[in-house]
Amino acid sequence: MTQLSALVLKARHREIREGQETDASIRLHRAISWLARSEREVDDLDARFIFQWVALNAAYACEFGQQQGERERFHAFVAQLVRLDTSRTLHDALFRQFSGPIRTLVDNKFVFEPFWVARRTHDSTNRWEEGFSKGKKAALGAIAGGDTTKLLSIVFDRLYILRNQLVHGGATWNSQVNRDQLRDGTMVLGTVVPLVIQLMLEHAAEDFGEVLYPVI
Repeated sequence: MTQLSALVLKARHREIREGQETDASIRLHRAISWLARSEREVDDLDARFIFQWVALNAAYACEFGQQQGERERFHAFVAQLVRLDTSRTLHDALFRQFSGPIRTLVDNKFVFEPFWVARRTHDSTNRWEEGFSKGKKAALGAIAGGDTTKLLSIVFDRLYILRNQLVHGGATWNSQVNRDQLRDGTMVLGTVVPLVIQLMLEHAAEDFGEVLYPVI
């Protein structure tokens, strides 16, 4: 399958936006704009990943209660997309990448939050290793069982840690110590984000919530 480009998605959005609700149209317009920006970063993995993440965030972010954090909102968004994805495009894309960037990402302890918690708290037990092993087995079981929602949730929990490291200054720009996870992360997002936008375009009448920071 040829990877979707922002240009193709933008053309499709132009075809349908007149009939869309304002919030949905703004959400997609923003997401496509940031995806297009990410595509211009060929050599800078840090910038490419950040722009890809902003594109994803523009697609799903909406008003939510104080008790619902970003990760919970994203997991609900994933479940909503998988329900709409009757042709299983997300699952097929993840299956093709599972032996490559997804597997190595899930195998990377540096994007596993309990590893860092154990270091911060000087926890010398092997509890984080047990959780790490269970996570890898769960990802394998999810792909074997066709559980796209679970696999995406596991993968994006890893990517969320990488996102935090970059956005909150926990990494050096163009560092040599985090290239593996950045390479894998940009490859995964480069596949998933365009598919997410495509699904939202195909289901233009679906309610994805009120857009954050509306145009006024």
